[in-house]
Amino acid sequence: MFGSKFGSKFGSKLGSKFGTKDTRTTGRSPRPRRLLWLATLAPMVALLYGATTTQSAMTAAPGAPSGWSTVFTDDFNGSAGSAPSSANWKFDTGPGSSFGTGEIETMTDSTANTHLDGNGNLNITALGSGSSWTSGRIQTPTANVGAPAGGKLEVAASIQQPSPASGLGYWPAFWMLGPGQWPENGEIDVMEDVNALSDVAGTIHCGTSPGGPCNEGTGISSGLRACSGCQSGFHTYAMILDRTNTSAETITFYLDGNAYYSVTEAQVGTATWQAAFDHNQSIILDLAMGGTFPNATCGCTTPTASTSSGGTLSVDYVAAYTTTGATSSNTQALPGTWTPCASENATCALNGASAVAFGANGRFNYTTTTGSTPCTTAVFGDPTSGVVKSCYAEAAPPATNIWSPCASENNTCSFSGVMTVAYGAAGSYRYATLPGGTPCTNTVFGDPISGTAKSCYVVSPPPTFATWTTCAAENGTCSFSGTHEVAYGANGQYFYGSFNGGTPCTNGVFGDPASGVTKTCYYQ
Repeated sequence: MFGSKFGSKFGSKLGSKFGTKDTRTTGRSPRPRRLLWLATLAPMVALLYGATTTQSAMTAAPGAPSGWSTVFTDDFNGSAGSAPSSANWKFDTGPGSSFGTGEIETMTDSTANTHLDGNGNLNITALGSGSSWTSGRIQTPTANVGAPAGGKLEVAASIQQPSPASGLGYWPAFWMLGPGQWPENGEIDVMEDVNALSDVAGTIHCGTSPGGPCNEGTGISSGLRACSGCQSGFHTYAMILDRTNTSAETITFYLDGNAYYSVTEAQVGTATWQAAFDHNQSIILDLAMGGTFPNATCGCTTPTASTSSGGTLSVDYVAAYTTTGATSSNTQALPGTWTPCASENATCALNGASAVAFGANGRFNYTTTTGSTPCTTAVFGDPTSGVVKSCYAEAAPPATNIWSPCASENNTCSFSGVMTVAYGAAGSYRYATLPGGTPCTNTVFGDPISGTAKSCYVVSPPPTFATWTTCAAENGTCSFSGTHEVAYGANGQYFYGSFNGGTPCTNGVFGDPASGVTKTCYYQ
């Protein structure tokens, strides 16, 4: 359900009418789309739930199967009429017009719209008539779920869709959204239906809007598909983000354990995919009224004067599970080599050639220098105005065990997360702090050394010198509380994974990044 308050406003206009049974659109735009239909797609993994047609409410979310860990769950237990857990959810309130989707309701934090029913369910109810409606929208307080590199994320919910007598304009959704600017921050719509059709659609949003590799503001979608019994009983809606092959990742949508649609990284391109889905996202539940999707589907303006008040989205549980993963293709140097060398307006004293970063809060400008340099905006420019900055020094690329080569000139430097990328050769480099990979070209960086074949190198951005903690020698156990990224290796060769509560520090878990060498685990 795109266009949250994180995102840009949606600006498409209704064109020709859509919405006959065979031409309904989905996503957050009335514009037609090309759909990738995978009619014979088999389930990619066995889910936790058997293939059923109708489910009754459960007392608890299913536990994680072997090889998976539960990273979030809410069974919505509590007294009738109470609000959902404030530890798990926050309200996103305000007029629907602020979400950029054409909705007309006002989202409130009133328990008249959003409350527990006392039987283990969350109810979100739309109340109103004509053009005056209230409803509810809740989301996890932080972007709390994501697939680790080399692993998988499943997000699932047991839901009974609204079943009003007259449902034009109803738009229930169970979805996920990354932090940052929409749509490049990524959105995964696990379940949407409109106009009480007893249908389901799975959709992703990414890239740029309008258009771009995800065809925004429409997205890449399954389109609305029949969901028999979805208004009369609870059904399980799920998606699995599979990053076991970090160069060929997928998102697959499931209804009651049966895969019905899948999208691949290759469809949108590596850089776009990584920026959208190789990070944590928030989970969102809401019941909108009116907007571009229901309007396009019926070829009318919704809700109408006859739309029934009181339709309710009921949620039995929401849960998220991950597999641990190590990225066998990732052998970048272990971050931890930047050294603070000066506060702003002081002098950074150096020995030999060094890369120097100047900035704060993830925003840095860089230079390569030999000897001392003033740590000032006059030298570096101002990467983050109004903030006290510092300088950090690093051995200049291509220093081994620090910088990892990631691409030759005119190829793509691919990685996960945010890294510092150096581009150049023979002691002349230009730098940028970038998310999710970048073309290794003069167009991106400028030309630091004309007439010479150049390369790209990566290292974590400053000030990561203080963020990694040694936790175990090889064949020991790396123990910690909560979820952390763990690096395993030595001498600049490391494999990574995200783990909860600790992990054995072994080749069996990570693979062997540096054969014949005694390795160590670090976490951050």
